[in-house]
Amino acid sequence: ITRMHFQWDWLCLGVLIISSVTAEIENEETLDADVEVEDFDKQSQEADVDRDKSSLEVVYQTPKPTGEVYFTETFDGVLAGWVLSKTKKEDTDDNIAKYDGRWEVEELKENTVPGDRGLVLKSVAKHHAISAMLTKAFIFDNKPLIVQYEVNFQEGIDCGGAYIKLLSSSGDLNLEYFFDKTPYTIMFGPDKCGEDYKLHFIFRHKNPKTGEYEEKHAKRPDVDLKKFYLDKKTHLYTLVLKPDDTFEMLIDQSVVSKGSLLEDMVPPVNPPKEIEDPSDKKPDGWDERPKIPDPNAVKPDDWDEDEPSKIEDPDAVKPEGWLDDEPQYVPDPNAKKPKDWDEEMDGEWEAPQIPNPKCETAPGCGHWVRPMKNNPNYKGKWKAPMIDNPNYQGIWSPRKILNPDYFEDLHPFKMTTVNAIGLELWSMTSDIYFDNFIICSEKEVADRWAADGWGLKKLVASANEPGMFSQLVTAAEDHPWLWVLYILTLALPVGLAVLFCWPAKKTDEDIDFKKPDISKPITKGELKPEREELEDDEIELEEEKENEGTAED
Repeated sequence: ITRMHFQWDWLCLGVLIISSVTAEIENEETLDADVEVEDFDKQSQEADVDRDKSSLEVVYQTPKPTGEVYFTETFDGVLAGWVLSKTKKEDTDDNIAKYDGRWEVEELKENTVPGDRGLVLKSVAKHHAISAMLTKAFIFDNKPLIVQYEVNFQEGIDCGGAYIKLLSSSGDLNLEYFFDKTPYTIMFGPDKCGEDYKLHFIFRHKNPKTGEYEEKHAKRPDVDLKKFYLDKKTHLYTLVLKPDDTFEMLIDQSVVSKGSLLEDMVPPVNPPKEIEDPSDKKPDGWDERPKIPDPNAVKPDDWDEDEPSKIEDPDAVKPEGWLDDEPQYVPDPNAKKPKDWDEEMDGEWEAPQIPNPKCETAPGCGHWVRPMKNNPNYKGKWKAPMIDNPNYQGIWSPRKILNPDYFEDLHPFKMTTVNAIGLELWSMTSDIYFDNFIICSEKEVADRWAADGWGLKKLVASANEPGMFSQLVTAAEDHPWLWVLYILTLALPVGLAVLFCWPAKKTDEDIDFKKPDISKPITKGELKPEREELEDDEIELEEEKENEGTAED
């Protein structure tokens, strides 16, 4: 029985280890992020190709929109309609102020889909600006706004962004002068510098009272974005704004952040109704102290504030072998005066000091001093105990007054019309790949567009993924403790086979346990002497009882 328990314990341990390894791999595959995954549109399944085919066998066709759109761009043909900025960035050194960063239209470096090209930011440490007019302006009325595009940080990303701007419609918009101060309505997309990984969603809100614009930033997603920026894969970024004043941000068609334009933006769209009165001042006698020293407390007579906190230990004894006459440091006998030493200029030369070698084998050298210990009579400076303050009035705060700048915009979705799209970027990493821009109002249109473009890239990348063994090694490189689990997992089948299949050696306990063989038949000859012995025992007991009765009488 003990052996069986031991074997089952090993089996349970094995299941737990295998489950741990499996969970770790699944966590790696889901990017350590808890995201709300939407069902991939059925239309995307129609674009699936056999995963066993290599990327060279994929037949690519330029995506075509299937419904009403405000803008699309695949970069597969002539780069028409895009305008390079010819201006300079303000408030920047002249040597880097010009928007002279280079753009190219190229295929992906890895997981290439033949014929599928994108716009690539090529220059390092330069300002880039390129923009294009929308096919038709988007008016924020009763239709959702969906903005979607692909990004691949082909060289990873050190410091730089890959966000887009939807430029505000105006009569004087000139794309040749597109720069960082050009008015925009929405800014959306990835950005990273150092270890700060961001996914921007910013919109410029117009104050209905003053007419001034203020940037409103969506709260940071709770998802770890690091993997999206460093895995050198093409990722799909989607922003959905709805007329009910809600928004969603998605990466690879998985929701990473969502909220309300009224409740989840910083600073809030609507200012508070009341504010603190800036002219209100705290009264001079206002007492904010919840506790005060007891005014009636008196220092005890035996309280000695002059007692030191440390005193010499009177019980300490100088260690035997202490070298009182030896200094702790002595001149280095091997040191020599430098040849260029000038005693008139540098003074008399002295050899540098080194630890006394005689002290290395002794408890100590020099004048012995008793060690210090805590003074049992030390009490420190006397302070009166604290009591509740009878005059406590609480923490003072200014009175509230109506906010003179208050307004209430119940529908911040109704933003400034947009009629152009632009990329205005600075990057310390080159080869940032952009592709398949679309601006529309219908989710089905955006999903179909994604299936024909990003979906094909994803399938090719999946087909080129390393095998299971390479994935396990990669996971262990990120988490070295996984090697222990791998070794235990490999050793476990061998151990279980030995435990369950190896013949068990009979022990003395096993032999003793099996001695009473209840299955052995008992003959009548063996049973008769046993009955006679029982009858003799009964007769002896009766005689003892009679003898005890006679003795009592």
